[in-house]
Amino acid sequence: MSVPLLLVLSACILVMAILYSSVGHGGASGYIAILALFSLAPAAFKPTALVLNILVSAIATFYFSRAGHFSWRLFWPFAATSIPFSFLGGYLRLPTHVYQPLVRVLLASAYRLFPRKDCETTEELRPSITAALMVGAVLGFLSGLTGVGGGIFLSPLLLLLGWARVKEVSAVAALFILVNSIAGLLGHIGSLQTIPRYVPILAVAALAGGITGSFFGSSRFPASAIVRALSVVLIIAGFKLLFI
Repeated sequence: MSVPLLLVLSACILVMAILYSSVGHGGASGYIAILALFSLAPAAFKPTALVLNILVSAIATFYFSRAGHFSWRLFWPFAATSIPFSFLGGYLRLPTHVYQPLVRVLLASAYRLFPRKDCETTEELRPSITAALMVGAVLGFLSGLTGVGGGIFLSPLLLLLGWARVKEVSAVAALFILVNSIAGLLGHIGSLQTIPRYVPILAVAALAGGITGSFFGSSRFPASAIVRALSVVLIIAGFKLLFI
């Protein structure tokens, strides 16, 4: 890869990391879309995206947790079942037409979230442990099937059902994505041999973007801005499923 092309690719990764980390996400769906647009080898998509996803979601977890937005009680039931089911989903391969309902779900969620005016509410209805365990299993399975971070499905669900406040959603989603991405990378450990030499450069760009987005998302952006950013993230993820 030429130096100018690598610089442009790194700049795109930087922007994507800023956008995703501002809502507590790692950015895997965005990174895969970018790699595809640059016509890079498809075999490198998943391991590259997972490595960048782990870095950015770890940073987002740190910033949102340090700002006091993380809730262990909300997090653990979703994660407990999502991790094993993400392994199960990773073994299966879906035909293209099966992705269409998932795309509609993501785009509908983006549409529902964008005009919300009640983003600053401090009231929420906590899910029962049983409901969270069941939802975590479904989201983990979808994450493994699609290769899209589970937070893409978890964040809008928590917001639309009123199960958490906006920045609390970002904090929980960040760690949720981190543990599932680590599980996914371990499940595809053989893919580590296919990580190209340009990944460390992209990792630097992702780290810079993750720090920037997480800092502003956790302590500077209002909740309404985070919800609108999440809408954009959902749209990107939807188009990734549709075209990649």
